[in-house]
Amino acid sequence: MNEPTAGGLSLRTALAMLVFTLVFTAFMAGGYLLTRDPIARSAKAEKLLLIDQILPRSGYDNALLDDVISLPPTPELGLDQGGQVWRARRAGQPAALVMEAVAPDGYAGRVELIVAVAADGQVLGARVTQHRETPGLGDYIDPRKDKNKAHPWISQFERPARDLPPAAWTVKKDGGAFDYNTGATISARAVTRAVGRVAAYAAAHRDALFQ
Repeated sequence: MNEPTAGGLSLRTALAMLVFTLVFTAFMAGGYLLTRDPIARSAKAEKLLLIDQILPRSGYDNALLDDVISLPPTPELGLDQGGQVWRARRAGQPAALVMEAVAPDGYAGRVELIVAVAADGQVLGARVTQHRETPGLGDYIDPRKDKNKAHPWISQFERPARDLPPAAWTVKKDGGAFDYNTGATISARAVTRAVGRVAAYAAAHRDALFQ
């Protein structure tokens, strides 16, 4: 029996690796195709549940997550890489905007937010979507971490606020209109001022955002 040559062994190895690669790639592609849509639906549902906390579905009748525009880098909102705006409509008319924003000056850095603003300029609510604030101290800006479950700190923004002057969009320690937790002012100040900037931006660009 002839002994296999080095070239023959190399060819067999290469063919085996090729077959393995093709089978593995097909397996991975199949898995991706099977899970892609469920993952996308899950992410969409999770995002909508978050928006529900600041904009009730009774306030609009369009497919909110499909009525979205992308903002370019927008320094006014802290969006160095741009962001998204979801547009709520009722009977075809503007109802509210849900806008991404970033407070760059949290105690531990960036605090990412979504803010709902009614078409008439009233801030409807805000939620923190990502932060690194100190556990047990500054993380009360996130209602999931706030010990006051009945009236979490961030629920202050769920009130008529369209007529507040710019100077009022900060904490009371700085002469503003919003409460804060003693010993943890920086986080609250950063979020409050960011929400104020969103309110101002929405008022200034309302028509363009809804077009």
